[in-house]
Amino acid sequence: MPGSIACQVTPSGREPSAGAIRGYNGAMEFAGRMAHLGTESAFDVLSQAREMERRGREIIHLEIGEPDFDTPEHIKAAAKRALDEGETRYGPSAGLPELREAIAAHVAETRGIPVVADEVVVTPGAKPIMFFAILSLVSQGDEVIVPNPGFPIYESEVNFVGGVPVPLPLVEERGFGFDLAELERRVSRKTRLIILNSPHNPTGGALEPDELGRIAELARHYRVPVLSDEIYREFLYDGTFASIATFPGMKELTILLDGFSKSYAMTGWRLGYGVMPRPLAEEMTRLIVNSVSCTATFVQRAGIAALRGDQAPVRRMVSEFQRRRDLIVEGLRKFPGVSCAQPRGAFYVFPNVRALGLPSREIARHLLDEAGVALLWGSAFGVYGEGHLRLSYAASAEKIREALDRMGEVWGRLSHRV
Repeated sequence: MPGSIACQVTPSGREPSAGAIRGYNGAMEFAGRMAHLGTESAFDVLSQAREMERRGREIIHLEIGEPDFDTPEHIKAAAKRALDEGETRYGPSAGLPELREAIAAHVAETRGIPVVADEVVVTPGAKPIMFFAILSLVSQGDEVIVPNPGFPIYESEVNFVGGVPVPLPLVEERGFGFDLAELERRVSRKTRLIILNSPHNPTGGALEPDELGRIAELARHYRVPVLSDEIYREFLYDGTFASIATFPGMKELTILLDGFSKSYAMTGWRLGYGVMPRPLAEEMTRLIVNSVSCTATFVQRAGIAALRGDQAPVRRMVSEFQRRRDLIVEGLRKFPGVSCAQPRGAFYVFPNVRALGLPSREIARHLLDEAGVALLWGSAFGVYGEGHLRLSYAASAEKIREALDRMGEVWGRLSHRV
């Protein structure tokens, strides 16, 4: 599975520690479950690119999904004010009541569903929501439907808890949607969770309301919860955003994941949230108590300012990303052997490079080593991502143009090998 390490068995039949699998020679023996925990390739490539920069190379970063905009001033001012007022102590594990109320009002307004504060859980970043949902709902051998290609942490966390990821192929010819018949074949009485991400990382695709409606029918029929990762909701350039939580009977089956990192350029602040039925919110709060205790109070004050303050910076950022999307798609389509669907949302483009006849990871390596452009290979997001590259256009238009120029030189050499 992508993002995971194949499990090995020793001659004695005992599963070795993760340390043994990775060649660790120290005295500390790791739990076997660590062998099933993967990583995120974007951070691996970022680390490699940073090392190249330390050695004097100039690298253009198209590998990481991080807006290059600064956090809006009124949000930073709220955090500074909270620090000056001494808000540096423990807070409630599920989040400050004021922030939970602000999130409930925001989700009610943007999704058109009733939400109360008790249904909101605040976490340091949005990843804990997916991790805690999987920990709460998935037992050994349970199946989880995951989009493929998809965010690699989904499969990693399912593997970690002993679940079975069931990949749902996203098809380029369908705008990186999926075949409903394929979904129907994969959902069964063994399914304990369906994971959705729309707009989608890595493809930029977005689910249509009729697709969400069919998923909702299956979820209701099998009583399967849906983890709806809506972190890129603001970044939808074509069409109207739809959440599965709005469909009849789905609020009670949906864990809605969102956060502040993307929409408000707050990646390093680590502030996310989930909206879910109260019983699951209580279970997640227990997991927070047992892991991180709470989210930093002054960061939560910044979150309140983000939701209740001026939204013009968000609109300006989204408008600029749409301009960059058009720029990078136009440039990539000029490369020989490349077809490139125009993404509807998020800030990633997922060009098809199969015509080069090379593994996508090898193409990405050539572009980093020879062009100084850091990006990701499609198979980093699952087996159905092979034959593609993922480029983040969360970089300036000037950097994107320079990256396209550099890539074009390498592309010409690679295409002549075919």
